[in-house]
Amino acid sequence: MNINRRIIYLLVAVVVTVPLIIKIAMPVRVSPPVQLAYDKLDELKPGSVVLLSTDYEAGTMPELYPMTIAILKHLFSRDIKVLLMSMYALGVPIGTMALDEVAAEYDKKYGEDYAILGFKPGLNVVIVAMGSEIRDAFPTDYAGTPLEDLPVMKGVDNYDDIPILIDLCSGSTLDSWVMFAQARFGQRIIAGCTAVMATSFYPYLNAGQIEGLIGGLKGAAEYEKLIESPAVATSGMPAQSFMHILILVLIIIGNISFFIERRRKRRS
Repeated sequence: MNINRRIIYLLVAVVVTVPLIIKIAMPVRVSPPVQLAYDKLDELKPGSVVLLSTDYEAGTMPELYPMTIAILKHLFSRDIKVLLMSMYALGVPIGTMALDEVAAEYDKKYGEDYAILGFKPGLNVVIVAMGSEIRDAFPTDYAGTPLEDLPVMKGVDNYDDIPILIDLCSGSTLDSWVMFAQARFGQRIIAGCTAVMATSFYPYLNAGQIEGLIGGLKGAAEYEKLIESPAVATSGMPAQSFMHILILVLIIIGNISFFIERRRKRRS
């Protein structure tokens, strides 16, 4: 049994677009790792400064960008200040876009409520340098303004002054943050990642090396539920769920066809 690939493409298009058009509602159950991440951020005192590293690029934006927006909404709603950086060059403009969107919604001002440190190559070297003095790694912000001139940086010198670091990643940058920032300097970490990477990071969560884990679009939808602000991730869950069902159905059809064909050949 051979199904024309154009039929499969059509089925995929229908399964993805129809739930988005008619806005099918699906219940979202918050998982313990996401609840942990939310609780740790919710415990922060107003005026605290967190470091947000958007370590992903355009290819994983559908999963990680809604997560970024939800976390920023949570932080700004509680008057938490944000320092943005990235270990990916393209991660900075993505993070900046999210910051601009949410900062405008909550009337936050650059330099006072948030700052963009930018991108710096070197990964492990940068992480270690920031443990001693952030200005050793980032003397200026992304626009060239000395960090000393930014009010948000007052009293913020190294990890000791940052209660929580948030790494939103599509790759292995979390490994470096854990090995150097957490293990060497005791930095508390919350992680967000693509769904396919989540299973790789559960050992860090179980060992207490990270204090919360938000995985994929589902995790982003759960976080949107916690902050009571359903958005892109929540609306995208039905399409993702129906797509998974279609894949399972096609796999079952393929296996049934295989066994029928093999049985037919044996009889002949």
